[in-house]
Amino acid sequence: MITTANRLHTVEEYYFSKKLREVNQLLSEGKPIINMGIGSPDLAPDATVIEAIQNAMFDAKAHEYQSYQGLPDLRKGMANFYQEHFGVVLDFTSEILPLMGSKEGIMHIAMAFLNEGDEVLIPNPGYPTYASVTHLVQAKAVYYDLKEATNWQPNFDQLELLDLSKVKLMWVSYPHMPTGANGTLELYQKLIAFGKKHHILIVNDNPYSFVLNQNPLSILQVAGAKEVALELNSLSKTYNMAGWRVGMVCGNSNFVNAILKVKSNMDSGMFYGIQKGAIAALQLGTSWFQSQNEVYAKRRNLMFELAEKLQCKFHRNSVGLFVWAKLPKEIQSAEVFIDKILHEKHMFITPGTIFGSNGEGYIRFSLCVKEEKIKEAILRITN
Repeated sequence: MITTANRLHTVEEYYFSKKLREVNQLLSEGKPIINMGIGSPDLAPDATVIEAIQNAMFDAKAHEYQSYQGLPDLRKGMANFYQEHFGVVLDFTSEILPLMGSKEGIMHIAMAFLNEGDEVLIPNPGYPTYASVTHLVQAKAVYYDLKEATNWQPNFDQLELLDLSKVKLMWVSYPHMPTGANGTLELYQKLIAFGKKHHILIVNDNPYSFVLNQNPLSILQVAGAKEVALELNSLSKTYNMAGWRVGMVCGNSNFVNAILKVKSNMDSGMFYGIQKGAIAALQLGTSWFQSQNEVYAKRRNLMFELAEKLQCKFHRNSVGLFVWAKLPKEIQSAEVFIDKILHEKHMFITPGTIFGSNGEGYIRFSLCVKEEKIKEAILRITN
């Protein structure tokens, strides 16, 4: 009998992978499902990005294997992006590594830095992949609480009470997914100080910093951050290129080279045309973000109205691609509530529990839904 690896016993199929099968089954039965659960941008990339990938098809090198480190012009574009928008200086030759999406980077970082038995600080609530990857590399997940009362930021006094002797890495994500809480330079300074004190690698996952956010920040803006920090970023939400799979990891050259050792054994480079499109995207100015955010702002206002119809509470100053809302106290289970809405009102909303136990009592709406669909959802709840 051929058996699977023991590591597969430590993880389950991704929630959205399972739930979308149920949603697709309902759609196949003719049910008019409105999907407000997934953060997959429905808007198109800029026309110059599409043109760049089209033109790239005729380049002599377009269909060959590409460098594991990506085209120099792509890394230069990423360095210029960080310089222009964050004031962070990065050496494009050694401190930036393009990735096939930042999700890939989560696994690469875990494989580069974690040994069996190492411990990892993981936010609760937070992106489920942090825990899944930790388990897959046979490290131990140590969850730290994020609570609404502290604006979904770590309680450093509580962290200091933990046995941190085996902790090798800490995942953070600001702007925070799923709650939309924004980061601050003060928070980043505390994280860097914490990392230095306890010799912990701090990794900030930062894909939402330009969505409905007037103050984009990077943890690498903090003095000395490169000594103990890495940052993941992505073009998925920023430039509507989720399916293109373009991301990056930034930090000091030693950290980046360690990740490259893993990556170079797992792929044969990013498709040339996609890199050319990414280069064009990174050249777009602030007017691109403004136009995108005008669309998202209108959608968010409608989502606020929908959340109110469901008698939920929320923070209007949250940022990012989602609305995080607190259910009425009498509702005992977010997942039961979501299933009821799905089957009775034909609307799919994400339960907060998939992001951790501190997500119980909350639900998450995606802004990747056209205005007319959100208005239809409001009518379904009203009627």
